[in-house]
Amino acid sequence: MNIVKRAKAPTPKFFQVIRNIGLTLAAIGGTVLAAPIALPIVISSIGGYLAVAGGVLSAVSQITTLNDHANALR
Repeated sequence: MNIVKRAKAPTPKFFQVIRNIGLTLAAIGGTVLAAPIALPIVISSIGGYLAVAGGVLSAVSQITTLNDHANALR
């Protein structure tokens, strides 16, 4: 199964929740990074880490499919 088919395949409910959490973290991180005021370096670093972690959570959760176990056995 190629990456496009995996992304379009049905996603289990648990991973849909994880994907939404990841999207939220990425949005919060992006908002912190794009803040129009000068923030301390620590807060800017945390915003970057949130954006990366949220992107990874979302990507991994999106490509998880309902029939992964059946595909692994083939």
